[in-house]
Amino acid sequence: MSTYLYRLAHFAFRRRRLVLAVWLAAAVAAIALAQASGGKTNDDFTIPGTEAQNASDVLSAKLPAFSGGQSTIVFATHGGARIADPRSRAVIATALGRVRSVPQVSSVVTPYQNGLISKSGQIALSQVQWSAKAPDVKDANLDAVKAAMQPVRAAGIQVEYNGSVYPGWRTEVSEAPELVGLVIAFVILMITFGALAAAGMPILSAVIGVVTTLMGITAVASVLTIASASTTVALMLGLSCGIDYGLFILSRHRTNLLNGMTPAQSVPLAVGTAGSSVVFAALTVVIALCGLTVVGIPFLTVMGLAAAASVSVALLIALTLLPAVLGFAGQKVARFTRLPGFGAHAERVARRAAADPQSTAGAAWARFVVRDRVPVLIGGVALLVVLAVPALSITLGLPSGASKPTSDTQRKAYDLTTEGFGAGFNGALLIVVQGVDSPADTRHVAGTLAKVPGVVQVTPLAAQGGVSLIRVIPRSGPNDTATADLVHRLRDERSVIEDGTGTHILVGGTTASNIDVSAKLSGALPEFLIVVVGLAFVLLTFAFRTILVPIKSILGFLLSMAAALGAQVAIFQWGWGRHLFGITPSETISFLPIIMLAIIFGLSSDYEVFVVSRIKEEYTKHGDAREAVRRGTGLSARVVTAAALIMFSIFVAFMFTDDPTIKAIGFSFAAGVALDAFVVRLTLVPAVMAIVRARLWYHPQWFDRHIPDPDIEGQRLERQLAEGRLARAGVGDEADG
Repeated sequence: MSTYLYRLAHFAFRRRRLVLAVWLAAAVAAIALAQASGGKTNDDFTIPGTEAQNASDVLSAKLPAFSGGQSTIVFATHGGARIADPRSRAVIATALGRVRSVPQVSSVVTPYQNGLISKSGQIALSQVQWSAKAPDVKDANLDAVKAAMQPVRAAGIQVEYNGSVYPGWRTEVSEAPELVGLVIAFVILMITFGALAAAGMPILSAVIGVVTTLMGITAVASVLTIASASTTVALMLGLSCGIDYGLFILSRHRTNLLNGMTPAQSVPLAVGTAGSSVVFAALTVVIALCGLTVVGIPFLTVMGLAAAASVSVALLIALTLLPAVLGFAGQKVARFTRLPGFGAHAERVARRAAADPQSTAGAAWARFVVRDRVPVLIGGVALLVVLAVPALSITLGLPSGASKPTSDTQRKAYDLTTEGFGAGFNGALLIVVQGVDSPADTRHVAGTLAKVPGVVQVTPLAAQGGVSLIRVIPRSGPNDTATADLVHRLRDERSVIEDGTGTHILVGGTTASNIDVSAKLSGALPEFLIVVVGLAFVLLTFAFRTILVPIKSILGFLLSMAAALGAQVAIFQWGWGRHLFGITPSETISFLPIIMLAIIFGLSSDYEVFVVSRIKEEYTKHGDAREAVRRGTGLSARVVTAAALIMFSIFVAFMFTDDPTIKAIGFSFAAGVALDAFVVRLTLVPAVMAIVRARLWYHPQWFDRHIPDPDIEGQRLERQLAEGRLARAGVGDEADG
């Protein structure tokens, strides 16, 4: 592999104008296609095979007027005013009459019709049914609803919104997290390299890759349903992996230049050596992300494939565009920029690292870990186990209005509804009754439902074509375990509820759908873990030619994953970060553990490959296993630290948003990366390898005979260069173009 990568980089270096033009043309074409297609992300999820999805499908076919989005408008008066006062009643009724005339609105039920006025007389609920699915409701129509409510607000009545769709429900995408992450990444690279040219190149190439990928995803969104979270995850990974992959290659190239090589000699060699590690690292990430397809949930499948595409483009960028850009830069990446504060220091550190790698702080850390390997191993494992303890209390769910910031209209509506009617009115269940022969069947089912413990209200809504719809209000909130128990009880006792009427009921609605999603995700975790870990085990065994390295890598990942999940539970579910991060404690997002498994496993394999490949490179030179651990860890520590800090910073930047889902994702990824890079890969892995020593590299003789050697450490490439074989094959050192 190293030889092929050498040739590819040599071509990109010589034909750099062509390579740059191709990538820029690809980015421009993707932008143009995205604009022309008008593609937009769509959060209309389907969960095939679940009862809630089956109920939704029946509604779409038999009662289409009730299959669209729903809005709840919450009214609240203050002081001595009441909802039933003539003045309040008149202004609310007039406003809701205007809402009825808004396009896509199929029905409006006022508080005076449904009787949903609190005992205090100061809180009331109105239901708006839309004819279109929530993502298909036009913003102009939602704005019209908001405009219709202006006279109500002017009359001193508070108006808030909740439901599957409402004015302001779409999360505004802010560019601030990406910009903050890029600025931090630039600062880290400046500290690492001490040169503007060197600091800017990984960022520039990563941005080109991300723009190309995201515009491509946007274009695809015109024909496929792509969740908004998919683009966020693709952006996170595209930026972080793109910068990291460029950093590893650039670091090797820069060391070559400082040791006297010409750019034409250094660039292909850097890609041929460090690039092999980048390829295997990227492949493990892609495998983990594509493994999300085994879960069987379309929006997670699309999320995984979109993120995998982003990582794949980042890999191609690092192997082709980066060598081309380095060709334009020439010796500039090895020239230090004297900036106030750290420029001179960075120059001294970089020159010392190139001339005497064993004098760096990373080398000192490696010597410490190898010397005190047993207590280091025990202490590191103990730390991760303690952090993992909260994960035993994990509760899965999907975000409700209760998890929103207190300034958000959905949160205000949720709190007012809970105050006026109880938490259950925020999470109604929809019972679809099939095989209805007469209204008596619906009445019988509704009457039986009303007697079920945990049910506070039952309301028949509509009937048509042998199907009727009943709304059930539970006593507990949408994310309460008691509500999940109620859903399971209704399903388990459906024969009692139907009681010989010949009907068949399905329990659906948003709350039931969320419960089904959580159950399906929990059930898919073992299968997903086996598939992803199994494929990655095969890939890493092929790369390092020993089964002990993959086993060690997987065990380390499980520790860091458990610790990161435990930290997430403590911060977001237990509420330890309530004031620090401005969050409301709530359940762990149901799909978070599985995407953490995919992404953190992939990223942990990145650092595993980068560290262990350097150790193996040293081991093949002199055969001293423990000395190889010292030298290899010391040589990789600085660049792995910079890469992990960049990835950590980009993930942390996404915590500074108002969306609790994005906050949780950003924190979990950041914690996972930090723990895996610093505690596992730069501490526990060297400690274990120093203990096991040469036995770690054992493999049977038949492995050598039947399994090709990918030469991940670049030893065969360097031997070929020394023997001049590549030069005789037509790959020279001259720079062309």
